[in-house]
Amino acid sequence: MDTTIVAIASPIGTGAVSLIRLSGVHSLEIARRAIGRGSLPLARAAGLRKIRDHAGLVLDEGVMVCFLGPHSYTGEDVVEFTGHGGVAVTKRVLERLIEVGAQPAQPGEFTQRAFMNGRMDLTQAEAVMDLISAQTSLAMRSASEQLEGRLGQIANEMRSVLLGATAQLEAYIDFPEEDINPEVGTALQKVLSNELERVGDLLKTSSQGRILREGVRTVIYGEPNVGKSSLLNHLLGYQRAIVSAREGTTRDVIEEVINIRGIPLRLIDTAGVRESDDEIEKEGIEMTREQLLRADLVLEVKDLGQPFSESKAVVPEGVRTLMVLNKKDLECSSWDGIQGVRISCETGEGFGDLEEAITRLLELDEDSWGVHSVAVNARHQSCLLRVQTSLAAAVASMGMCEAPEFTSLSLREALSGIGEIVGMVDTEEILGEIFGRFCIGK
Repeated sequence: MDTTIVAIASPIGTGAVSLIRLSGVHSLEIARRAIGRGSLPLARAAGLRKIRDHAGLVLDEGVMVCFLGPHSYTGEDVVEFTGHGGVAVTKRVLERLIEVGAQPAQPGEFTQRAFMNGRMDLTQAEAVMDLISAQTSLAMRSASEQLEGRLGQIANEMRSVLLGATAQLEAYIDFPEEDINPEVGTALQKVLSNELERVGDLLKTSSQGRILREGVRTVIYGEPNVGKSSLLNHLLGYQRAIVSAREGTTRDVIEEVINIRGIPLRLIDTAGVRESDDEIEKEGIEMTREQLLRADLVLEVKDLGQPFSESKAVVPEGVRTLMVLNKKDLECSSWDGIQGVRISCETGEGFGDLEEAITRLLELDEDSWGVHSVAVNARHQSCLLRVQTSLAAAVASMGMCEAPEFTSLSLREALSGIGEIVGMVDTEEILGEIFGRFCIGK
């Protein structure tokens, strides 16, 4: 890569400071042209420098730091300039760096260069974006541990074991006159079975990974006027949805995210379900039913101030449901003995119990999840499923004493899947998909 890229690495908008980053073989020379006078700071030493236009007029003054490759984020020469955070001045400094030889960076290009230069594996590169977008402390912890290389380490350990098994098996294929010891064959089959079990353990974390990255899809469901929007507002801590005594006020789906004990809950307030002739309300009710089909958790809200009625929610099998009984301060005697979390959106009573019940139902507290240092994403899951299929075929092939060539073919497919997780195979299309989701400047 003989091009030098540049981008604003701080959030767009006005702030106290802005950060502009250069990376590439010509970073130092481009920075020298931009300051116009004087020398660059020593490597890893901060120095006050002025960025000048072609006529020598000062565009901005700030702190410049140079990092020499390979000891930098990207593994290339990197220059970072921290200047004033105005939109116009930051844009003008960026334009000046482009004028003197830099090229605008594409989304994720700095991290992609770090991957290409061996500064991190593909799982660590993905963890950079997970860390940036983490909404809770637990999501941040999971991303940080992946950024340290935990998943990559496990994948590389598995790859090493499978490489050894493949080499041993193919040596027997190349030299068939050397009879394989039955004990060696049994030991090899056990090794593959152990790796198959490890793959299964990793796959079990896929739902955790999705929840940490996207949140628990939590649908607030119930009849009109039972307090669904009031529940949403109370959980959020501010007025997000319109609350009215008039039925059918909520006609669209409202979605917000809250943090309960380190886990993001994606709260979805839905239209009250009832028979209606109003076309707009009927559309909202249909959207409610669609949300139920996609839910991880359903909070079914009931009105304790009205006589007891059976649940009408049609919840897909396997979706956890929690009965939330609102208007505790107005409870009718017909609700005696009915199980559920009793709350009052009016007085705020019972919300601690509700949080505890949600945590217990989903087993999502940090104490329970703290032992899980790996939570695979959808791409890892796809690779691991292929590895699982291939390893299962290899173990079955050895168990049926099939020709070793069949087992070897399955092992090579498993190796390819493991390699794809950490980026040790030619995966140009995958790289484009992964780094295309990054923000520019990272």
